[in-house]
Amino acid sequence: MDVPDVRYARSGDVAIAYQVFGSVLHDLVFVRAYASDLLSTWEHPLLARHVLGLAEFARVLMIDKRGTGLSDRVREVQTLETRMDDLRAVMDDAGIERASFFSGQSGAPLPILFAATYPERTDALLLLEPMVRGTRSADYPWAPTEDEWRQRLTEIREGWGRRDFFERLLKEWAPDAPQDEEFVDWFVTHLRRSLSPGAAVALFRATMESDVSSVLPVVRVPTLVFHRESERRPAEYVAERIAQCRIVLLPNLRGVYTWVDDATHELVMRESSQFVASLGHERVPERILATIVFTDIVGSTRKAAELGDAEWGNLLARHHAVVRGQLARHRGEELDTAGDGFFASFDGPGRAIACGREIRDEVRDLGLEVRVGVHTGECERVEGKLGGLAVSIGARVASEADPGEVLVSGTVRDLVAGSGLAFEDRGEHELKGVPGTWRLYAVADG
Repeated sequence: MDVPDVRYARSGDVAIAYQVFGSVLHDLVFVRAYASDLLSTWEHPLLARHVLGLAEFARVLMIDKRGTGLSDRVREVQTLETRMDDLRAVMDDAGIERASFFSGQSGAPLPILFAATYPERTDALLLLEPMVRGTRSADYPWAPTEDEWRQRLTEIREGWGRRDFFERLLKEWAPDAPQDEEFVDWFVTHLRRSLSPGAAVALFRATMESDVSSVLPVVRVPTLVFHRESERRPAEYVAERIAQCRIVLLPNLRGVYTWVDDATHELVMRESSQFVASLGHERVPERILATIVFTDIVGSTRKAAELGDAEWGNLLARHHAVVRGQLARHRGEELDTAGDGFFASFDGPGRAIACGREIRDEVRDLGLEVRVGVHTGECERVEGKLGGLAVSIGARVASEADPGEVLVSGTVRDLVAGSGLAFEDRGEHELKGVPGTWRLYAVADG
């Protein structure tokens, strides 16, 4: 078997390994869940059959996520926002403008968030048993509880890398897989190459904290969800929230791998091929997922009266220079400036929070205090400007912030899970002109 050459794309200072192979009729990005090692993927015929099956109807881009496989090992937290940057960097390096995304289980939040944020680069989603919340909630009872996660993380911390641990994991993940020594040897090697023990703990913890359930209604690309027939409710949860979503039930699926059972593999390949063949490049959606930031100088009227028009004008100009400098540094887009406040958008909440904190800290050197509000939601883009309820919510969140506070919505807090950011609960709030109540969180210092 000819193994595709391994190439590298730079995402900031990190090298991301990838391979490209297959037909050029359609581009498909294969986003793996936990385990990801490009070379050992080709060392077992069943998994090789799976990726070659995808390549029969698409040009496949397969990556090792940062911290896994052949990609650079990293020390910093690997957030969904960072991984989206990596996806864009690899697609750009490979010359792929837009693609469909094939993923499953814990890998699904990344393409879901990508599709909502960059609809112009996303043709469709093909998701196998997508996990959209890491931890169980009242409306998502299929995920593990916090106690179950704590037990799993302890097991991973103590066992990852040991053969006996991987043998138990194989029985859990793939009860229908061949139990011969050759397959077990390959599985053990594949996982060891994919993740170091420390990286495994970090990745599973990030999965526990992930939550993209609020993003699902913003996904407006065709979506195909594969799910085991015996437990279809999680698939229906996703289909009820994504407008163009269809479910394909897999009657023989047990465990997490579709490629170990011949009938399941053939069904997934057939449905995927037909689904991709039916796609067309539709007009770029006018609604996108964006992170909205509003800033406002505290006590500006009083300050202006104290200083006088000329001195206040000079101070305001210095304030604007600080804000615009930080927006440029954190890839924010200035959308409006009204007097002493700024309205900006970002393609990721982590960058928005970092920008808000830097602005707050830097303008203090000017003798100013600001309040910052951050919200992520669906926005409508009209002639280059953003509008919609999410913008109103962002403005209202800012108005609730105390002086010197970066205040965020619950949606923002959920999307930066695993980032290491800490938050202080500010309770439920009624936002003027916005239906319902909203739980808000202050970004903790440090």
